Amino acid sequence: MSYGKEELKRKLLDMYPEIKTYGLSTGLDFDEEKNAWVVSFAKGEHKRHAFLDKKDADACLEGNACIYLGVLIAQYIKDLEAEIT
Repeated sequence: MSYGKEELKRKLLDMYPEIKTYGLSTGLDFDEEKNAWVVSFAKGEHKRHAFLDKKDADACLEGNACIYLGVLIAQYIKDLEAEIT
């Protein structure tokens, strides 16, 4: 499956609206060595990142929820909100 980071980013933002709700900026870069996307989240100077295997990213683009990433997003939001307040 061929796609770019902007297409994947749009899909992730559609699947996980809490990213926008909590005002997280999101970045994506592909790590060839790990064959995975590095998904970065930031709010102010507070940052987190996760790896999304290419096969999981492919599944996301096909409309399947990325369970692992969803759990991490929820935890990151909780952590970032705790750090900021």
